[in-house]
Amino acid sequence: MKRSVKLLKFLLWSLVTVASGILLVSASAYLYLSPSLPSVESLRDAKLQTPLRVYSQDNLLIAEFGEKRRSPIQFEDAPIHLIKAFMAAEDDRFYYHPGVDIMGLMRAAVQLVSTGSIQSGGSTITMQVAKNFFLSHERVFSRKFNEILLALQIEQQLSKDEIFELYLNKIYLGNRSYGVEAAAQVYYGKAIDELNLAQIAMIAGLPKAPSRYNPINDPKRALIRRDWILGRMKDLGYVTHEEYNDAVSQPVTARYHGAKIELEAPYIAEMVRQQMVEQYGLDAYTEGFKVYTTTSSELQNAANLSVAQGLMAYNERHGYQGPVTNLFDNIPEEGWQQRINKTPSPGILLPAMVTRVGEENVEIGLKDGNSGKISWENLSWAKPFLTVNSVGRTPETPADVVRIGDQIWVRLTEDGSYRLAQEPQAQAALISMHPENGAILALVGGYNFYDSMYNRATQAIRQAGSSFKPFVYSAAIANGMTAATIVNDAPIVFDDANLEDSWRPNNDNMKFNGPMRLREGLYRSRNLVSIRVLRQMGISKTVNYLKQLGFKEESLSRDLSLSLGNVSMTPLELASGYAVLANGGFRIEPWFIQRIETNDELIFAANAAIACNESCIASLNQDTMEGEEEPPLFSDPELEAMLIQEDTLLTEPDDQPVIAQSVMSPRVNYIMNDILNDVIWKGTGRRARELKRQDIAGKTGTTNDSKDAWFVGFNPDVLTAVWVGMDDFSTLGRWEYGANAALPIWIDYMHTALEGKPEHKPAQPEGMITLKISPETGQLALPGDPNAIFEIFLQENAPQQYSDEGLPSLGEMDHEFSPEDLF
Repeated sequence: MKRSVKLLKFLLWSLVTVASGILLVSASAYLYLSPSLPSVESLRDAKLQTPLRVYSQDNLLIAEFGEKRRSPIQFEDAPIHLIKAFMAAEDDRFYYHPGVDIMGLMRAAVQLVSTGSIQSGGSTITMQVAKNFFLSHERVFSRKFNEILLALQIEQQLSKDEIFELYLNKIYLGNRSYGVEAAAQVYYGKAIDELNLAQIAMIAGLPKAPSRYNPINDPKRALIRRDWILGRMKDLGYVTHEEYNDAVSQPVTARYHGAKIELEAPYIAEMVRQQMVEQYGLDAYTEGFKVYTTTSSELQNAANLSVAQGLMAYNERHGYQGPVTNLFDNIPEEGWQQRINKTPSPGILLPAMVTRVGEENVEIGLKDGNSGKISWENLSWAKPFLTVNSVGRTPETPADVVRIGDQIWVRLTEDGSYRLAQEPQAQAALISMHPENGAILALVGGYNFYDSMYNRATQAIRQAGSSFKPFVYSAAIANGMTAATIVNDAPIVFDDANLEDSWRPNNDNMKFNGPMRLREGLYRSRNLVSIRVLRQMGISKTVNYLKQLGFKEESLSRDLSLSLGNVSMTPLELASGYAVLANGGFRIEPWFIQRIETNDELIFAANAAIACNESCIASLNQDTMEGEEEPPLFSDPELEAMLIQEDTLLTEPDDQPVIAQSVMSPRVNYIMNDILNDVIWKGTGRRARELKRQDIAGKTGTTNDSKDAWFVGFNPDVLTAVWVGMDDFSTLGRWEYGANAALPIWIDYMHTALEGKPEHKPAQPEGMITLKISPETGQLALPGDPNAIFEIFLQENAPQQYSDEGLPSLGEMDHEFSPEDLF
């Protein structure tokens, strides 16, 4: 009996000693570790490293940048089955323990003693939150103590639902996906609330081992894990027998889904990325920025297609350079399909293989075992390419073009048929903007961004050629010349000691037309007229005027070649210059970021300068009359809507628009618009007449040896510049000009850009006069002259003399002449 009492006392004292030891060790660990523990309060403002996302103005996703894919959700938006699935998989007593599950820890301890290594961590969801936000993943005891202490603190300061929300958004689930919403997108291409029970259970099985139980990498093992979780959910009463049976019968449907890009605008996306990194550093990739651009999805799609089709048309004019390869020469026939399946599709091109060559068509194999035919109509263009200036004989049968086994490119035509194609050698750029404020509506920097990230719209410095001439003519009209000034289109020779030979400039057609009006010289793009205009104006005076318009002085040559467009600049810079012509004479800066948000908070809203003339300023200053609508501020209703929408330019009454600087007289601007309208109806831009609009204007441009082809055109609502050329500055070919290489792309795009927009021509400013003149002399026309034409003048520069110098001037004319004879 005494021995039993002594044994009992010994056991009690031993228990007390062990308990005291545990308490002492725990207290010591707490005192040692607690000073280094992070503040739990920081979890409320936890940064979840959400990627940068770029959107169009109509909220379509353009791009996503960042190492981690994450889309945080609110706890109340999480499906109930999702909550239950994670509890079944990770912590079914989550809502009952204080952050630490003693039974789980004891189980982990037993495993450690019996195996000598840590088999399971006994971690609760709260402990995993502590580990994921604050601690390393190193499996050591000190980290486990920190994890326990942090979990207890977290439970004291955050609600259970707040903790679960942090867990759902932070947990790593494989394939760069962090959080359940990102995982749903990666594995199923759907939002988390669109997944069925089987798919939810599959995602809930990932935290234990994202690589081992990944349904893409190892679907069999992932299926076992999924079904175990579904069984746990059934046993815990989270789902019914019927729900369980239905879910376990579901096949594995997971496959990799990249970021769901809704609009193909990679060059704009890269411009945004660069600007965001420049402004925010590497935080740009992790702070969850949402950048809304000025890009219109409709116009961007039109720009993509117009550029691609324009380059395909250029290809066809210069002949077929043959197949990519002949598969017979490389791989056995049973490997052909695999080769086609693995070939990426650049732009609008599709890889194909020739499987049969008939007398009227060609049969082809496409990706994934699909097939099709190329009709002779879509094949007969393929004359053999010889040089950039010549092609071979016209093919007579399909066998003259392709043979069985050829790996080729095809593209779909508007009627859905396949057409033989090839990757373009030439490149193109298109930039379209609102001329009133510079908002970029669409931008294409080349045929295939993924083949070359080089953005030709903003980085390619090319000669502007004749497309620069309107600015030289603007300087001339601003300094006293008129649209009726007679200039001689005749040969001229310049001797320069700095040149090895005399400079003998010529017209593109090697012909001369003699004296002609300045207007005609521009719309017909006569080089000799432009040279004489600049010579009469003076280079220094012209350069000073061009600097005022926004052109960089260092890019402007200080010799007569300036008149022919010997000016190097990017398409964006040239488009910016044309905006002055299109918006009434105001200098604006192109821009493309409309607003930036993070955590649903607006952190930036654009307030771009706008072109606003006197009547526009009066409208801004005029108070809205009671019961009347305020007059519109802008000519384009879409532009006004874009600027006045919530959280953008005019959100606050005191947030007044910034008025752009006026750099060109409205009267000079009006005359230049009128002349450039003649480029469309009488001159080198005649192809654009197919748009059937009177309010468009523009100018073609071609540089020496056809190395660059341009067309820049506009109406008051949309300005678009197109460039075509070779990256290596080689020639496009002897017969390639702005009118047939760049203008067709512009026309295709503007069909969409101007569709549904009413014609809108600028009003004529005060201080101008329209007179009847003689086209031969530029002076006032004699009454009854059948060849007389109308011309617009600045009032102070209007001609005063009749064509016949013996007649009195306008101020001295006899009263028997009627005013109608003059105007």
